[in-house]
Amino acid sequence: MFVKGELEKIERKVLNGERLTREDGELLFACKELSWLGALADYVRKKVSGDLVYYNVNCHVNLTNICAARCKFCAFGRGGDDKGSYAMTIDDAIKLVTEASRDPHLSGLHIVSGLHPTWSFEHYLTFIETLHEKFPRLYIKGFTGVEIQHFANVSGLSVKEVLIRLKAAGLEAIAGGGAEILSDRVRNLLCPKKATADEWLNVARTAHGLGIKTNASMLYGHIETLAERVEHLIRLRDLQDEPGGFQTFICFPFLPKNTALEKSIKQTSMWDDLRTMAISRLMLDNFKNIKAYWVMLTVPVAQVALSFGANDIDGTIHHENILHDAGATSPTHLEEDEIIKIIREAGRVPAAVDCNFRRVGDEQFSTRKG
Repeated sequence: MFVKGELEKIERKVLNGERLTREDGELLFACKELSWLGALADYVRKKVSGDLVYYNVNCHVNLTNICAARCKFCAFGRGGDDKGSYAMTIDDAIKLVTEASRDPHLSGLHIVSGLHPTWSFEHYLTFIETLHEKFPRLYIKGFTGVEIQHFANVSGLSVKEVLIRLKAAGLEAIAGGGAEILSDRVRNLLCPKKATADEWLNVARTAHGLGIKTNASMLYGHIETLAERVEHLIRLRDLQDEPGGFQTFICFPFLPKNTALEKSIKQTSMWDDLRTMAISRLMLDNFKNIKAYWVMLTVPVAQVALSFGANDIDGTIHHENILHDAGATSPTHLEEDEIIKIIREAGRVPAAVDCNFRRVGDEQFSTRKG
């Protein structure tokens, strides 16, 4: 490769399987050699997971957009009397999943929503119990660390007790959102009414201790510094060392449209999205999977990101609301055939999985159309 000085030392570390330091991460974010970054991250990706790219056939169920947190970076949350606010009933949720189940390959549900100011933990729990009972063949990945901390706060239960009850109700894995940037400086400015960085990490740690797999994310491109991005990655890496149970890491570029930050912050560039993807792969040496979330990145950028360290492209989505309220220009869902085609065009092998990365369908490789 064609770099000199400190970057050359980082390259040698990566090729020798050595862990990168905080200083290395900050140097990488200052690096202008995007093609080199991509090639190095792609080397690690191939070493870790070969040419498989994971996807799932899933349906998003966003139970309510009424939210007590009202984060400055969020375009989804509403007050109870605001125009466009909604709160699903159990029947609404069943109807949505029934419609999505017309797809014979549908394998799971992704359930996240707002922190409703009057719903009890029992009410949220009933959604999980009912959907699990009505659709037993579908896995349920649900709720973020922020939501689970909220359930503990409103119920008076411990985080551990909340997780035990969710698991008994049918929850198989926890969604990765809500981590945003694991910096109290950032959270105090943008989302002071929801879980702190330590609380979010504690939910993940507690879930791992109960054998519940979780996921992790980073929302970047708003008021955080590049040093805070590195700190975020290191905090996740440290928890995974404990050992943890993180399955995939998701890079979320901030979408400013319809948020309180719309007039002050511009959307990230493709350049920033790809370098952040690559650096995440290089810093998170104990994460097998790095997701190129096509909903936020757009399909073309997500496809390129498969050569910048990513080996997971998420799923078909069906009915995603949260990010499209923030101006996501991607489709509201993709057919499975389209995802398979996107992966194959990038020279990778599509692999359908459930929420715990267990292969579904063909035992070896997907042979579905595409």
